[in-house]
Amino acid sequence: MTGKELASRFQEYFKTQPRFFRAPGRVNLIGEHTDYNDGFVMPAAIGFFTTVAAAPRGDRKLIIRSENFNETLEFDLDHLPAKTQGKWVDYLLGVAWVLAQQGIALRGANLLVQGEVPIGAGLSSSAAVEVSTALTLLRMSEDPKAQHLALSEIAKLCRRAENEFVGAQVGIMDQFVACMGKAGDALLLDCRSLDFQLVPIPSNLRLVICNTMVKHELSSGNYNIRRRECDEAVKTIARNDRNVHALRDVSPALLDQVSAELSPTVRKRCEHVIRENQRVLQAADSLRKNDFQRLGELMAQSHISLRDLYEVSCKELDIMVDAAHGLPGFVGGRMTGGGFGGCTVNLVETPHTVEFSAVVSERYERATGIKPQIYTCAAVDGAQELG
Repeated sequence: MTGKELASRFQEYFKTQPRFFRAPGRVNLIGEHTDYNDGFVMPAAIGFFTTVAAAPRGDRKLIIRSENFNETLEFDLDHLPAKTQGKWVDYLLGVAWVLAQQGIALRGANLLVQGEVPIGAGLSSSAAVEVSTALTLLRMSEDPKAQHLALSEIAKLCRRAENEFVGAQVGIMDQFVACMGKAGDALLLDCRSLDFQLVPIPSNLRLVICNTMVKHELSSGNYNIRRRECDEAVKTIARNDRNVHALRDVSPALLDQVSAELSPTVRKRCEHVIRENQRVLQAADSLRKNDFQRLGELMAQSHISLRDLYEVSCKELDIMVDAAHGLPGFVGGRMTGGGFGGCTVNLVETPHTVEFSAVVSERYERATGIKPQIYTCAAVDGAQELG
């Protein structure tokens, strides 16, 4: 839907002119399940957006209309729900709840939400909704604290909304890149300090995202299970080394030293996270040096680790990864996102993207009977108000 069409819909529903705010989805090039372990990630914001058209109201009501779900819901800012509603609006309510918890004075508003980020594809539609909503509510507030809140602080509040209100124990990566993404660049992000570096994606490469079109139901529960396994490991390892506060702090040598105290499953989870952090730093260096061979090797290692050690891949993701191998212009690929379905991310030389997409699609459909969706993307800027 174009901006003009969204404005027309807004005027139809609310009889006034809106302002527009948007935030992008993201794809993670490498660094999976490391963010909530205080580790390193390297995502890029991509050109699928959630856009919020909004205008203030004279009362304390928050009227939220979703174009994607064809539903309108009404809430009182002075009596916001303290628990989830079990539906799409939770991500918006969670943001309003967190901002109110921070003592930010919010205004009543009409919101019309339209999302382009494929839902359930591992491209962070939830963070795009959270960040676009937060930017909307903050910029429409007359509270001076709201007007000057930095994007990095908005990312933290949106993560808190998903952790504490929605109940998903996600790390900071998705919200941070939705806020801080930069056109043409990936972000090498330290999820502990939130220091980041821009890593240029060469202009002769494109991000080709291959959607398996499956999302196995065990994904959300298993995400939280993986997090608990990592927390369990940290508690055990910290008894041997008080400097360990997260798996970020564990060296391969220390893991070997305490291995007998960990279950085989937890040991595997640790090995993935520790090695993946190393791969992220090496991949950033390879990308800067245009060392595409090494970058491809690291992405392949990441997928194998996610499949065999962290055990969050699935048959369809493995088939999609295999379908890309050996094709002209292919640099590297892996599953991306939380796992159990969703997408693979591939770096492909620009002249070969059309052929690559067609062949991967044909190979995957022949193997699974499922027609995938293929998106060719470049890195884009993060959250912003549209003029």
